[in-house]
Amino acid sequence: MPFYRAHVLVCNGTPCILKGSRAVQTALVDEIKKKGLENEIKVVETGCLGISEVGPVMVVYPEGITYCGVTVNDVPTIVEEHLLKGRVVERLVYKERTASHVSAAAASRSREQRVVLKNVGSIDPTSIEEYIAVGGYEAMGKALTQMTPLEVIKAVKDSGLRGRGGAAFPTGLKWELTADAPGENKTIVCNADEGEPGNFKDRLILEGDPHSIVEAMIIAGYAIGANKGYVYIRGEYHQSVSHLERAIAVAREMELLGEDILGSRFNFDIEVFKGAGAYICGEETALLESLEGTRGESRMKPPYPPTSGLHGQPTVINNVETLANIPQIIANGAEWFASIGTEKSKGTKIFSPCGDVLYPGVYEVPFGTTMREVIYEMAGGIKSGKDLKAVLIGGPSGICISKEDLDRQFAFEDLPPGAGALIVIDEDKCIVDIMQNCAKFFLHESCGQCVPCREGTKRLYELFTWWQGGAGSPGDLALAQSLGDVMSVSAKCGLGQFAATAFRTSLPLFEEEYRAHVVDRVCPSGVCKMNNGCESEVV
Repeated sequence: MPFYRAHVLVCNGTPCILKGSRAVQTALVDEIKKKGLENEIKVVETGCLGISEVGPVMVVYPEGITYCGVTVNDVPTIVEEHLLKGRVVERLVYKERTASHVSAAAASRSREQRVVLKNVGSIDPTSIEEYIAVGGYEAMGKALTQMTPLEVIKAVKDSGLRGRGGAAFPTGLKWELTADAPGENKTIVCNADEGEPGNFKDRLILEGDPHSIVEAMIIAGYAIGANKGYVYIRGEYHQSVSHLERAIAVAREMELLGEDILGSRFNFDIEVFKGAGAYICGEETALLESLEGTRGESRMKPPYPPTSGLHGQPTVINNVETLANIPQIIANGAEWFASIGTEKSKGTKIFSPCGDVLYPGVYEVPFGTTMREVIYEMAGGIKSGKDLKAVLIGGPSGICISKEDLDRQFAFEDLPPGAGALIVIDEDKCIVDIMQNCAKFFLHESCGQCVPCREGTKRLYELFTWWQGGAGSPGDLALAQSLGDVMSVSAKCGLGQFAATAFRTSLPLFEEEYRAHVVDRVCPSGVCKMNNGCESEVV
């Protein structure tokens, strides 16, 4: 492998591409050649670096300097000053951009503790050699050659790792149940169908460190006795698919995937399955139906996938972020992982604050971090110095909290993080308008299989739309609350069960604002067109 004195990683996540990162990358390659540095400087196209709001973004190693807002006109300066003369171009450095005009704290990534994202933005995601150079596949080698399957499962159980997709089920217990279940064709499924609005952290992992998922799935397969793995991924994630398929192909070529891996007599292979973009397929049993070639609809549970999953065989289904922790646990030990976080919430969690924050992006922090630290000290606070009104934790299906909860800790015993989305809402937004948008999303994504979800999402959308138009009545609040309560206990799957969660948790916080809409027929925020009749289309 050629040796380069410097690597320049250029973000090619969708937001950066829309801001011109491809043109910046082309100009960078041309300028490096013009200066005769092509044998000294390597330009690497990488996935989203998590700060695309200030894109185009590039990182220069070995210094680890992050430049943001880079234009084609900036490229000659960067090449001349930094890459040739070794002088950092301070005006483009990401760390110099602060949120001092909205809070006392500056937006900073220094509070991060990267476990899952440790390789993202520091290696070429398309190079297996670079992954191996930073310790990649060592955990797999340790598991396959030094540990029994039971010891691997015990390590995962002792680590305290819980599912990062929102359900928070203990990962080691899930593996143990699947390993103990009778069946000859056990399967590992990586759920990469990231469809919740506000969530984009799995894409970051897949684009920036795809080999970590390949390695994790091999370890999981060894632990439960599976020889086949599937990655169920959103078809729209083109770069994620490309990087993952390349990682799988190269791992096969190097005999790290396939038959008799590392002479262990363990066979395992992985297949990428692209979904058609249905949100319902993020639910594990609907995902299995789709994998089997049928309509993506949830199954009745029990039985659960660990005993009866893909084609009726025991199946482990883990989220991308969950799996990405596995190589770190095996390599560093369960005790090391359990030392991070709180007493009941182990490890780190990736959050993706978005909406009305200054620096939307992806941040990995240890459990126990407060919401204030993530929103104000990392994401830069609220845009334009406005006040915080509410946060939807976990996206539209998550809970709604207010600014009074800013100092609560993200932990399963305090403030459950859901999948990690943080939709931040400023003081100028209308809570009814927000809920109407959430209801519209669930109405559109409902598979229509069960009555509580099919009819409940429709009626919620109607109610919120009426309130926006001034057509509500005082009894509507109790009706909507009752409808949400019924959906939460009677819908067949999580889509319907959690479709009204944001409303149900926001009602006690903003009851006066809701009552202003349905009783006084006034929108305190001035967002809704209150004309005593509904202008919006109701389906």
